[in-house]
Amino acid sequence: MKKEYIPFVEKLIELAVAEDIGDGDHTSLASIPAEAQGRMKLLVKERGIIAGVEVAEMVFRRLDPDVRLEVLIADGTPVVPGDVVFYVSGRVRTLLQSERIILNIMQRMTGVATETARYVTLVEGTGCRILDTRKTTPGSRVLDKMAVKMGGGENHRMGLFDMILLKDNHIDFAGGIVPAIEGVRRYMGERGLKLPIEVEVRTMEDIDLVFSTMGDGPVDRIMLDNFDVEMTRRAVAKIDGLLAAGQKIEIESSGGIRADNLREYAETGVDFISVGALTHQIKSVDLSLKAVE
Repeated sequence: MKKEYIPFVEKLIELAVAEDIGDGDHTSLASIPAEAQGRMKLLVKERGIIAGVEVAEMVFRRLDPDVRLEVLIADGTPVVPGDVVFYVSGRVRTLLQSERIILNIMQRMTGVATETARYVTLVEGTGCRILDTRKTTPGSRVLDKMAVKMGGGENHRMGLFDMILLKDNHIDFAGGIVPAIEGVRRYMGERGLKLPIEVEVRTMEDIDLVFSTMGDGPVDRIMLDNFDVEMTRRAVAKIDGLLAAGQKIEIESSGGIRADNLREYAETGVDFISVGALTHQIKSVDLSLKAVE
């Protein structure tokens, strides 16, 4: 897990514990002796790409540092029904308190990783990479982003703070592409910021406007918004033709791209395709935590 992700995950776990356990798991407290020890296994019930094992360990440790975890299958590994991902041993009360929190996290993360892997497979051999978006469940974005990586995809920006992305509304409110880019360069210069700059374009003419600003500094990536396949092919050729010797701009496609036309877009020569469906149209993968004799 990336070091910068840990504070986000820890806060999310605290919220999950407060939400689910509150002032106590009264069912377990009433029915299970405090000293009782037990063992459980995480059982896979559907095919997929397992994700969330590291997070599950953090949940167990948060509730009881004496829990013992034996991991058999690591994050990012294909699994099939009947696979056992890990065994966990410890106080029965802890295991029961952890159960639903861990399943909620891992079932969704595994769903995201599995869907990502499907999209990654569809563009295999083209050199194009699959990106996620900010279309995530509020508060849980870090888990979605981690799961995308486990499924073989790449992360776009984490939030509004780690990249400049001039989208259609920014451009319209700023008065156009040129003033929007000029404003970004001025802002970053005044604050000593060095963030990658991406600009969304909606027409072929917009590409010329982006290049008209390049004398004052680079733009790192152009996003082709809602271009059809043929327009995308022409846009890639146009951008390549406008680049000076040694100059490089990444090209991203976004909007209107589905599994059934994904490869056509990938074969146009774009570097990235961003897919909101990786995180906002996900079916969780069925997993269960079962007691072991």
